[in-house]
Amino acid sequence: MSNFVDECNVCVRPGDGGAGCVSFRREAHVPYGGPDGGDGGSGGDVWLVADSNVASLLAFRDYPHRIADSGTHGQGAKKHGKRGVDQVVKVPEGTVVRDHETGEIVVDLANHGDRWLAAPGGQGGRGNARFLSNRRRAPKFAEQGEVGHDLWFRLELKLMADVALVGYPSAGKSTLISVISRAKPKIADYPFTTLEPNLGVVKMNDDIEYVVADLPGLIEGAADGHGLGHQFLRHIERARVLVYMLDLSSIDGESPARQLEVLRQELGRYQPTLLDRPTLVIGSKGDMLRPEDWGDEAEVEMTISSATTEGISDLKWRLANLVKEARQAEPERTGFVVHRPEPEGVQVFRDPEGGWRVVGREAERAVALSDLTDVGALDYAQNKLNKIGVNKALRRAGVSDGDEVHIGTFAFEYEEDM
Repeated sequence: MSNFVDECNVCVRPGDGGAGCVSFRREAHVPYGGPDGGDGGSGGDVWLVADSNVASLLAFRDYPHRIADSGTHGQGAKKHGKRGVDQVVKVPEGTVVRDHETGEIVVDLANHGDRWLAAPGGQGGRGNARFLSNRRRAPKFAEQGEVGHDLWFRLELKLMADVALVGYPSAGKSTLISVISRAKPKIADYPFTTLEPNLGVVKMNDDIEYVVADLPGLIEGAADGHGLGHQFLRHIERARVLVYMLDLSSIDGESPARQLEVLRQELGRYQPTLLDRPTLVIGSKGDMLRPEDWGDEAEVEMTISSATTEGISDLKWRLANLVKEARQAEPERTGFVVHRPEPEGVQVFRDPEGGWRVVGREAERAVALSDLTDVGALDYAQNKLNKIGVNKALRRAGVSDGDEVHIGTFAFEYEEDM
């Protein structure tokens, strides 16, 4: 089974908020006792963080769930609960996160240190000490903590390489990367030997080094799913420099010019902007044939032989210069933090059963009390719902007297004079 995984699903679940405490101060020789219930601690967040030390999404293949710790409950004497520990999930640089249902991209964690708040922890419930007022001298209710819910996302990895080797199967890409770096890809004398991308670091000196990606071979129709390389076309998107490797001794009889035409055609069909990248066209296996032996104009800029190392040194320096120029042309960028925007306000939807459902964090928190049979708790909830506009939203939606309305786990029959 392959140890390289570039697509997977992940399920994140934030920690639950701790419940607030209902408690009253009772101490000997201390006058004017009152409510002293502490707040519950908020649940831990789930963060996705790009890390250069993570090579693939293998860790998610068999274990896709990532769960943060829950907050602890509040206690008497105004002791607040402890906040849950965040779950920091490390993913490779270049990971794209998509909504599991719609496929829409929600964030692109391209560089080391990029962070995204995938699931904010549930807020802790307030203790009864928070509800003390001139009207409520002895509140006997507290809030429950918010419950975290599972969220599914689709992760896609696009390799972060400076140079991508593009060519037909058995064009010599794996052999080349094994010669110019310490990468040890599988090499054989049959097509489609490379079944997954390989990365190699080319170190010229203490100041100059770059990463080269050897991708599975492309054939005509790859953009439509032919062959194996189409599965990895996304990895070419982030490469700064493209190297077209033309097999000068092609066993299929494809001329270098024809190979180059097909490769450019497939990249253009996949993503037209790839054709604007800095490129280098090289002829491989130059110890067997030369470009002129084909009698066509293949635009070959240099000829190399991995077997005899002919042209290898020149190739490494030419690539180093192309990468340097491409890096200098890019705007400087550092790691950043991306937060999930919180929905604001309330929304009213019709249930399939004929009732109504109010959705909104504030509305759900307003009824997240331990006991709505308590007169004080019910009075607080009604005032809060009215203040945030739930009653207006229900009237605009067309709710009638007697209709059933759901807010979170709380349900009631709507009455206009409520």
